Amino acid sequence: LGIPGEHNVYNALAAIAAADNAGIPMDKIIACAEAFHGAGRRFEILKRINGITIADDYAHHPRELAAALTSVRRMFPGRRVTAVFQPHLYTRTRDFYREFAEALSQADEVLLLPIYPAREEPIEGIASEIIAERVTVPCRIVGREALAATLGAAATDVVVSFGAGNIDACCDAVADVLRKKA
Repeated sequence: LGIPGEHNVYNALAAIAAADNAGIPMDKIIACAEAFHGAGRRFEILKRINGITIADDYAHHPRELAAALTSVRRMFPGRRVTAVFQPHLYTRTRDFYREFAEALSQADEVLLLPIYPAREEPIEGIASEIIAERVTVPCRIVGREALAATLGAAATDVVVSFGAGNIDACCDAVADVLRKKA
């Protein structure tokens, strides 16, 4: 496969089985599987700059985060991983903050952005801090405007941004800072 992750292997096997069951010749199935390089924002490796890999993933549920970070660890063994997470929705943060913290603790360092509210109004007492308090690795909260500079000063090998909000819009600024770091 041209895409990483154990979960993608299972997805590909299911797609291959369905296509085979539909009578599509196996050579065409294989050609399609080889040609597929993933969907945007689904563990998408964006850039490699000065030895640092920058990736982005739409993950906004704890199980998605855990699966993606497990894949990152397998793909980049022994490398220092920084997870950047923008929680999506106050209600989802309220319901899953413990699970978010547990999943994010697979990284070596975590940077949390403020919650992306989408269609919701703030909920009193619900903020990125409730996740940060429970993450078991170094963790801090940064604003979007400070993210690129913060990552430029970080000692990391792999940066993965996660979230369903507008976190992906920060990736170019991060890349620019890392280019200048060399």
